[in-house]
Amino acid sequence: MYQAIVFFDLDSTLFDDHKNVLPASIAAIHEMQQHHILPVIATGRNIFEIQYVLDATGIDSVVGANGSYVQFEGKRLTASIIDQPTLAAITAFANAHHDPLAYYNRAGFRLSQANADTTENFQLLRLNPVVDPDWYQHQEINFINVFNRDKDQLYHDQFAGQLDLVRNNPRCLDTMVHGVSKQSGIQALLDKAGLQGVKTYAFGDGYNDLQMFDEVDVPISMGNGVPEAKAKAAYVTTSNTTDGIVHGLRHFGLIQ
Repeated sequence: MYQAIVFFDLDSTLFDDHKNVLPASIAAIHEMQQHHILPVIATGRNIFEIQYVLDATGIDSVVGANGSYVQFEGKRLTASIIDQPTLAAITAFANAHHDPLAYYNRAGFRLSQANADTTENFQLLRLNPVVDPDWYQHQEINFINVFNRDKDQLYHDQFAGQLDLVRNNPRCLDTMVHGVSKQSGIQALLDKAGLQGVKTYAFGDGYNDLQMFDEVDVPISMGNGVPEAKAKAAYVTTSNTTDGIVHGLRHFGLIQ
């Protein structure tokens, strides 16, 4: 039986600014595991993007794609799929507004079109995008990035009740099936893996972590987090580049 569960966002949280996990954080995760504390990655990224993190940390439980894909101890628990009519509708809408889309599943992704924002985004993520506007028609897509800087409300209004969109960064919106979030992914993991009643902690920094903070017992904001994350947190640790993970875990007695 696990003594506690700790959910880790990746970008600007478990990752440093170069998209790597600090050695001290890896050591802390290994110490947690030795004491029967379950580490879980909870990220907007898909499984194919983070295998190197799972390998480095020994973590095999993931709430991925903002809750769209959930696995426990290496085995899939849930996966949400955006249906083809909705995919066609958001593609047409985005094309009309000249907004690129990135379509994802657990194995890979493709772009509808490229622009300066997609180039910058995937350079930062260390991914090599391929433009294939018809790819989504033959795939099970569970997650989309909509690239724009100021059309949040426009998309929210157009796809209310079908899709949920949350600002990932200044360049794009994370887009999931309505009702899917890190929060719903955590609920699915706890329920399906029989982990109800185990104390939960979460480290995060961004807007897509706010619902996760609502779900866990102890939300922990990084020192570099957005003001809204800090306001929800039980504790604000140091930044992602100054061993914020280690300080936060130590503060709550999860490591020595």
